[in-house]
Amino acid sequence: MARCYRKEELTMTHYIAAYDTESADCLAACQKIVDVHRQYEMPATFFITGKMLEAHPVEYRQLLDDPLFEIASHTYSHRMLRDHPFCGPAAPGEQKRTEIFEGKAWVERVFERACLGIRLGCSFVDGLRNAPDVLHLVQEAGFHYVSSVAWGRDYSLPAPLNQPFTYAADGFPDLWELPGHGWHENLLKDHNRWGARRLTLWPPEMPEAIPPDFISTPEEELAINRVFLEKAASEAMVFVSLIWHPWSLHAFDPEMKMLELTFAHVRELGLEPCTYAQLSAICRVGA
Repeated sequence: MARCYRKEELTMTHYIAAYDTESADCLAACQKIVDVHRQYEMPATFFITGKMLEAHPVEYRQLLDDPLFEIASHTYSHRMLRDHPFCGPAAPGEQKRTEIFEGKAWVERVFERACLGIRLGCSFVDGLRNAPDVLHLVQEAGFHYVSSVAWGRDYSLPAPLNQPFTYAADGFPDLWELPGHGWHENLLKDHNRWGARRLTLWPPEMPEAIPPDFISTPEEELAINRVFLEKAASEAMVFVSLIWHPWSLHAFDPEMKMLELTFAHVRELGLEPCTYAQLSAICRVGA
């Protein structure tokens, strides 16, 4: 049955816990992540690649088949759908179709429910603006939303608190963009082994969210998370969602203390937890 949304839900600030689930190490990490979510009764969206579901269909189904969780696509194999300065060139046309359609098919095959959203590998500054070929495929596949904006100007970090918009200017008025915010936390910890690389703007747009060095404790990560959570709440933004990767969270903080600290702060701020699919529905009601 379709959910009816209260008028106040269209104006409150929502919080979405979301996970880009793309590597073999993510499954063990998700087992610990799920425990924290159930402890806090905190919903989440897991963006999972088709290849991970193809490799471990039973395990992911048993772990994540829960009303708390939305399962969305993270493409089939994390190939780029447009050129990316850090992550490489776009896949050829037929591979783009495979990434979009097969990623969705594996979610629906494993979980036996509709896959409503897709997050693109690595994401982009402008999302899918001026990319009509990819937008056409996303719409043809039947997605309600895409999450593809997750960088600041000139591919800098942290990503600002961009809010939902449609691709009406590109001819797709019913397709919503729901961005990601803050740091790609794996880069904040140098888990990609990029080392010292140009990632921040000068002058920075959010200097309070830029640490002096790679972070080393869950408390340091919470301090950065708080910048985005508190700004979204104080400015009554529609939503805030940080960019998290299970494999990286587990390598940095196997006890998932950061999640507990962050979820407790979300509750203190009075943010309304939801999933990306729920936010998409809220945006459609308010459009």
